[in-house]
Amino acid sequence: MTGDPQSHGLWAASAPPAPEAPPLQGHHVVDVAIVGAGYTGLSAALHLAEGGASALVLESMDIGFGGSGRNVGLVNAGLWVMPAALPERLGPVHGPRLLQRLGDGPSMVFDLIERHGIDCEAVRQGTLHCAVGASGFRGLGERARQWQALGAPVELMDASAAARLTGTTAYSGALLDRRAGTLQPLAYARGLARAAQAAGAALHAQSPVVAAQDAGTHWRLSTAQGATVDARWVLVGTNAYSASGGPWPRLDEELVRFPYFNLATRPLSDRERATILPQRQGAWDTALVLSSFRLDAAGRLVFGSVGALRGAGRAIHRDWGRRALARLFPSLRGIDFDHGWYGHIGMTCDALPRLHRLARNTWSFSGYNGRGIAPGTVFGREFAQLVLGRCGESDLALPVTPPRAAPLRAAREAGYEWGARAVHLTHARW
Repeated sequence: MTGDPQSHGLWAASAPPAPEAPPLQGHHVVDVAIVGAGYTGLSAALHLAEGGASALVLESMDIGFGGSGRNVGLVNAGLWVMPAALPERLGPVHGPRLLQRLGDGPSMVFDLIERHGIDCEAVRQGTLHCAVGASGFRGLGERARQWQALGAPVELMDASAAARLTGTTAYSGALLDRRAGTLQPLAYARGLARAAQAAGAALHAQSPVVAAQDAGTHWRLSTAQGATVDARWVLVGTNAYSASGGPWPRLDEELVRFPYFNLATRPLSDRERATILPQRQGAWDTALVLSSFRLDAAGRLVFGSVGALRGAGRAIHRDWGRRALARLFPSLRGIDFDHGWYGHIGMTCDALPRLHRLARNTWSFSGYNGRGIAPGTVFGREFAQLVLGRCGESDLALPVTPPRAAPLRAAREAGYEWGARAVHLTHARW
């Protein structure tokens, strides 16, 4: 990756090597050019190649460089917003359709992992949304009611049941979603890349796209090194790592970047693992400045929250992490972190993802709001089905909307980063 341990941390240290993806050279002609080697682009490349289309992926850095290689690794169903909000906001067609497809998203992810033999520490034991206080428990109760009305296998647990599954008495309850699970996110991205290559897709890292020219019958994409690709279709899957000076600047302007960091301990002892997340669920809470925690395959506790590990934030967030872990799990008092890394989440104003037609035959999915693994995989397949003629625009899970610049974007991004520092400097937990 970049060589910076703050960028990908434990995931870079423990993932299988990336497949070969040399910088693009010369001129190429394909059916589809895909910009961005994250979950969306790699899923699209895999499904396109399996469907008989020629696909070529261009990545400005390395495979999984963006949020796909830095996130917590929770494979969740649905979105941050309440299930009932989707039909209200997206209408009677797209709302239920998106609920169904993203509700089934984890199944698609774990099926791909099994089918292609992807080595990514996949564990499908569910996830725990942990309630902070009475208001947090009430909110989870309503979320459980809405999902259960749709037939989803979710269970609302009281404080004692939550304590048994998390190993801490800090929570007033939890929502267990049995559809979900965890994985090693960078390893999953690299595994998708290998599967796409095996199916016939071409992957090229260190190949930033600097220009896109409409040639009438096709698009010509040019890289910074002078290589070119002609393609009838283009998918832009760069999300929160879109380039402000690239061919599609509106994608960068639409998203507010939300910083999130992760810290990983040494591997816990067998005794410690017997009480902390004994069934290996991943967990996160309802606090305003939320936290998440999970175990990796080696038994390291990965603990994360809002903030960036840079400047003064590096020490502030690490110190807070030690205090917070000691409060959650007294047996870990004094433990330190062997790894630390952070990235950015692409946030939209309503916490819903976006589908844009940027130009003729040029599409993008973005705005995953911290739920990138399953939605990115699902939307990549959706785009492939559109190109392959297996569905039409009216069959997609999202309505097509124009990109709109986020108001007060810079101020909001600064507020997230500095606000998280202030909270973590003065609070042990919440």
